[in-house]
Amino acid sequence: MTEQRYKFKLALSPHEVKAYFELRRAIFCHEQKLFTDSDEDEIDSYAYPIVAIDCEAASLNQVVGVVRIYESQPGLWYGGRLGVHQDYRRGGQIGKGLIYKAVTTANTWGCERFLATVQLQNVRFFQRLHWQPLEEIAICVNPTDPKQLPHQLMVADLNYYPPALL
Repeated sequence: MTEQRYKFKLALSPHEVKAYFELRRAIFCHEQKLFTDSDEDEIDSYAYPIVAIDCEAASLNQVVGVVRIYESQPGLWYGGRLGVHQDYRRGGQIGKGLIYKAVTTANTWGCERFLATVQLQNVRFFQRLHWQPLEEIAICVNPTDPKQLPHQLMVADLNYYPPALL
């Protein structure tokens, strides 16, 4: 992977925002079946969407990865809805780039603590990226389905994610 191929940025244009939600729907509704029709919730009204863009894709500027960040109280930030397009899930580079962009962006905006609820199969990946587990929690992602899904609440080492130039 070259840095020129993938760009990690806040989704600002209508095209990027639309593609952001479409990829989330493909991953969390169709593929993982965590939600039925949409994974959108009230957090999306104030969260910042971040995308990974493949600048060399046949479809120019194709969104190939997504994550959202939001501040739940002053200084306390969360990341969530991290996902990578099926065709780009090799080597973890896009996920790593999205996590780095998410945490450094929040750190630039005054983050004192950055948390994420991580699916259990991804905990080791996050640990390699300087995250520590806090506790295992169960999340009910679909209000119409009472099934609880196990996740790990994790915290990022902010020293590894310095404030970034946006």
